[in-house]
Amino acid sequence: MKRLNILWISLEDTSPRFGCYGDSVARTPNLDQLAGQGCRFPNAFSVAGVCAPSRSAIITGMYPTAIGTHHMRTTHTNRHTPELPTPYAAVPPPHVKTFTEYLRAAGYFCTNNQKTDYQFPAPITAWDECHGRAHWRNRKAPDQPFFAVFNPTGTHESGMWEREDNLPLKTNPDSVELPPYLPNTPKSRRALARHYDNLERSDQRVGELLRQLEEDGLSDNTMVMIWSDHGEGLPRAKRWPYDAGIRIPLIVRWPGELSAESVSDQLISLIDLGPTLLSLAGVEIPPHMQGQPFLGPDKVKRQYVFATRDRYDEAYDRVRAVRDKQFKYIRNHYPDKERLLWIPYRNRHPVMQELWRLQAEDALEGDQQVLFEKRSQEELYDTTADPYELNNLAQDPAFAGQLNQMRQTLDDWQTEYDQMGQIPEEVMVKQWYPDGQQPQTATPVIIPIDPSRDAELGQHVANDGGSYKAPIFVQLHCATQGASIAYQVEACQVDKSSKLDEVEEHWDLYTGPIRMTSGTTTIRTKAIRIGYQESDVQVACFAIS
Repeated sequence: MKRLNILWISLEDTSPRFGCYGDSVARTPNLDQLAGQGCRFPNAFSVAGVCAPSRSAIITGMYPTAIGTHHMRTTHTNRHTPELPTPYAAVPPPHVKTFTEYLRAAGYFCTNNQKTDYQFPAPITAWDECHGRAHWRNRKAPDQPFFAVFNPTGTHESGMWEREDNLPLKTNPDSVELPPYLPNTPKSRRALARHYDNLERSDQRVGELLRQLEEDGLSDNTMVMIWSDHGEGLPRAKRWPYDAGIRIPLIVRWPGELSAESVSDQLISLIDLGPTLLSLAGVEIPPHMQGQPFLGPDKVKRQYVFATRDRYDEAYDRVRAVRDKQFKYIRNHYPDKERLLWIPYRNRHPVMQELWRLQAEDALEGDQQVLFEKRSQEELYDTTADPYELNNLAQDPAFAGQLNQMRQTLDDWQTEYDQMGQIPEEVMVKQWYPDGQQPQTATPVIIPIDPSRDAELGQHVANDGGSYKAPIFVQLHCATQGASIAYQVEACQVDKSSKLDEVEEHWDLYTGPIRMTSGTTTIRTKAIRIGYQESDVQVACFAIS
């Protein structure tokens, strides 16, 4: 039986401004056609309104606040706030892996082209290929199942900035509709029009990839999934757990399984993507994963989705949210903080500049003042009646029962999944880097298993290799808890002083003993635990007669 191929196309900073979602301004013919051939999921949400925490949840199947990936921008020192405990790579618990490792172990060829942004460097064991040329066409055999990811980045928030090299606008700025809480000025409309243009270019990239599937004769046996890492890059959208910041487009084409032109109203969290793919690939979902399948025989229907907001760039915050199909409850742990915390990067956005300009002129009207208002400790919204989440019902006695239910649901979630979110960042980092230095994964050792030598079977490390009679097995072992091991095998003698990355880019994932039957073979190996430095390289040469 042929195993299912999977193609992911992940957009950035994109709310459902597609034609198939009812947007008359959008020019998204390829996305619309895909939706016509598959299923659209209008109730899909990210776990955070910003990319790296969201992408960490996607690649691990774990909530960011459960594994310490909830702060945004940790891998470099911020020049404005050098006191932050950065740079660091998040160090999840040792049992946490990228879900792609489980696919690779099951025989899938896994490629990522090319964005990662997981709050930790992508371990070498996560992907067969992770670069700008990564493609399913590079797999070892035409019948090998693949999981291929492409990340068009043209819709990023920064694509709305005004630059000297901006292309001429194709979208008429007068045709776009801004949310009522943002200023409807020419500068604001130009920014949103630019986003529509960028979305059209991303749609063209989608079309190219779908045509390549057709050319390769793979469309009938490939599931295609389109999603965005979080909502659009407008103020009060990106970085916030309001729907504008976490509601994302999700389209799935699964030939023979999902009806064409169908719509599913089930609640989906992006944390569910990895477990869903493992289930559909016939791979057992690890028990530590916190997402759940939303397709296939193991499908679980959600009642709630959850979202968080923590330190983003320079500014500390702590906001938690829970949503069902109708109501959204938001808890502000720092109600004393102003809403518009200082984030220089965000202030480069034209709409943000318009907000500050009009605020200085006392010209903001009505809902446009919401980002300058004092926070409430609790917010409750009926997202059906109030899709822009402007009418806070938390103090309305008519909704006291709903408020209490959502409070308890969020309490329960925080107890189970928000442990790291309650720890000060500097304390968390000291736990990972107790001496102030990133820990390094132990170098693997190489153990020959020679069935002809019962008394010595597997008793000795042979990091230099040696001569043996066929057949033997070689085991690789790493002393670092939770480390994954990568290796390369060559049927020739190679200078042991050569560096691995100079020899070959591709690394196999070690999943069990390597059988050797004849010839002279060189094994190179290194290990990595997520958040640790890679180990040194171990090289051994075996002569098998």
